[in-house]
Amino acid sequence: MNQNTIKRNNINISGKGKKAIIFAPGFGCDQTVWKDVSPAFEEEYQVILFDYVGIGSSDLSAFDPVKYSKLSGYVQDVLDVCAALDLKEAIFVGHSVSSMIGLLASISKPNYFSHLIMIGPSPCYLNDPPGYYGGFEKEDLVNLIDMMEKNYIGWANSFSITLLNNIERAEVAKNLENRFCSTDPLIATTFAKACFFTDNRRDIVKVKVPSLILQCTDDIIAPNVVGEYLKMNMPNSRITYMNAIGHCPHMSDPEETIQSIKNYLTNQTETLVGEGVGGV
Repeated sequence: MNQNTIKRNNINISGKGKKAIIFAPGFGCDQTVWKDVSPAFEEEYQVILFDYVGIGSSDLSAFDPVKYSKLSGYVQDVLDVCAALDLKEAIFVGHSVSSMIGLLASISKPNYFSHLIMIGPSPCYLNDPPGYYGGFEKEDLVNLIDMMEKNYIGWANSFSITLLNNIERAEVAKNLENRFCSTDPLIATTFAKACFFTDNRRDIVKVKVPSLILQCTDDIIAPNVVGEYLKMNMPNSRITYMNAIGHCPHMSDPEETIQSIKNYLTNQTETLVGEGVGGV
């Protein structure tokens, strides 16, 4: 194991199984967002949690604003984690932008991954009429970044409510707000620009590994039409429509998230459970 990467990305490993399942947090969040989901997989899998550089308990001194101004910087974090643990054919579970980060990592090094599970994914947040609706006009995203730069606390409050889109989950929205506020505003803004202004539509056709799209109800960030676009254009993909409302079902509705993932894995080859992944 590469101890530098273990420390830099705050990698934590648990579970009794041999096959690895990696949980990757979405924008502005650390690995603790999986606390109500990941333990459900420890009996059958080797559970791997990590933080992107600049977030959570990662090595903040390793943050390079140039490297992490593009998704490729975060993709490299994932590849470094896989290399440090000598993973082979791991299941990658990514929330939001981590779905695309995992997708890009799998294109670069497909041997590291057996399946991608994407929660609320979007290959492009910008509308590109007439053929594509991502949910946002460029002006919307420019204003979002502008608010982050001028009133970060106000942005954190507003954006967390938008993500959840569910007044019955106010405590989860507050949890998200606190997470955003615990991140250095410069780092968060750098990540936001990399996240919201990227366009990975040309990349989704290159995916070699099977994938599951978990599509939430009333998700403002990644609406149904985006999930359906991915299903139509991404090879060997399936889509599951969840009852969970908003963009963060692993926080607001962990039981449904767990069951949706397990249903998919159960319907794949039975060797998914308990198979070896070299060297970990």
